[in-house]
Amino acid sequence: MDRRNFVKRASAAAGILAINPFGFRLEAAKVKKHIFDRVMLGKTGIEVSRMAIGTGTNGWGKNSNQTRQLGIKGLADLLQAGFDRGVFFWDSADQYGTHPHLKEALKVVPREKVVILSKTHASTEDEMKADLDRFRKELGTDYIDIVLLHCMTSKNWPVEKRGAMNYLSKARESKLIRAHGVSCHTLEALQSAAASPWVQVDLARINPAGAEMDAGVPTVTAILRQMKQSGKAVMGMKIFGAGKLSNRKDECLRFALAQEYLDCFTIGIENIDQLLDLEKRLPELS
Repeated sequence: MDRRNFVKRASAAAGILAINPFGFRLEAAKVKKHIFDRVMLGKTGIEVSRMAIGTGTNGWGKNSNQTRQLGIKGLADLLQAGFDRGVFFWDSADQYGTHPHLKEALKVVPREKVVILSKTHASTEDEMKADLDRFRKELGTDYIDIVLLHCMTSKNWPVEKRGAMNYLSKARESKLIRAHGVSCHTLEALQSAAASPWVQVDLARINPAGAEMDAGVPTVTAILRQMKQSGKAVMGMKIFGAGKLSNRKDECLRFALAQEYLDCFTIGIENIDQLLDLEKRLPELS
């Protein structure tokens, strides 16, 4: 084979397959993907943007980088900027303290045009009722699209959280919420989520290096594929390994975009420049 044909064939192959530095061989996407793509979240009937704006970077004690750096008006403006670019999925939590910030954004963005996700640490029915009533008041909305049990670590969480689960099931029937699920932070909790018919949405840690994940990439990937096949919605988080892989953004995003079991993913965004950067990167990497 002469050099010209060799280069031509090699270039064609590169357009079909890519090998990233983490050792995963990825097929190029058949279509370009964008932060604003509209995707169906499992069997929930809820349509979301491919990317959610995460509001809880280093979130704990009802604070996050977003609340500390931007304040209520600043974060509301950022959420509106995302909405103007087609990102209509907002990821919040009681732990982050961002409900008032979303409420401020809803003064400009029509409630029915966005999907709001929040998370709770409630365990009993009474605790869950109190949280849901408070959350809706803090957000200034009659309903919340998705409510997750936050940060499950125990293998037995379906037993320990049964009261909260029961109330969320009733809340979905009465249209106070549209879907329920969990976020997981251990392998055992993730396995329990995969086995639970109650889980409609699972928020799972996934990236190509296994950073801040529940187990190694092959193990987690197998479980998430099982979830997807059983009809659960799978939403990715820790796409950049909680910041540990921030110098490998292209590889991490290319990996996430190639995972067919991921319905969507959330990324913590702290300023407009980060939003614009992701808006540009996704189609280039897919």
